[in-house]
Amino acid sequence: MRKSILSIVVFAVALVSSNNAFAQDFKDLDKSPMDAATYPASYRVSDKLAKVIYSRPQLKGRDLEKLAPKGKVWRTGANEAVEITFYKDVTFGGKPVKAGTYTLFTIPGDSEWTVILSTAKNVWGAYFYNESEDVVRVKGEVSKGKKNLEAFTMAFDGKDNDAKLYMGWGNLVVSVPVKG
Repeated sequence: MRKSILSIVVFAVALVSSNNAFAQDFKDLDKSPMDAATYPASYRVSDKLAKVIYSRPQLKGRDLEKLAPKGKVWRTGANEAVEITFYKDVTFGGKPVKAGTYTLFTIPGDSEWTVILSTAKNVWGAYFYNESEDVVRVKGEVSKGKKNLEAFTMAFDGKDNDAKLYMGWGNLVVSVPVKG
């Protein structure tokens, strides 16, 4: 009887200890949290044209041009490079693109940005960007935003299957037409 009680106690201690050993350690919110935008934006519409997943760096008093240098390939946000999914064939910036998931990079410029869709997957930043993986390069129109955005933001707007992808940060807005 003593052996079975001892066995039960040992088993109970081992069980409690094993739960603590596998307890999840949840981290704080990322400094550049991940976000997503879809078109259409309504969650009630299941027939989407596009979805973009990106991280949102913040200016925090820094100069936009230092964070997204002109003339250099930029990951377009923070952390992992942006992933954009088209659920049907589209024209992106006037060029045909097949349905699928792509990585989106940009090259900032003064009056326009080059927006690149790439076949690269699971990419951290733009450190390993390879031009040979480009699917298309299009021009993004640069304009001045109505308000100053502290955090980098991406959004879609449009009507029916005629939309625009907007990328905004500071008082800068870059837009690319997307048609389904």
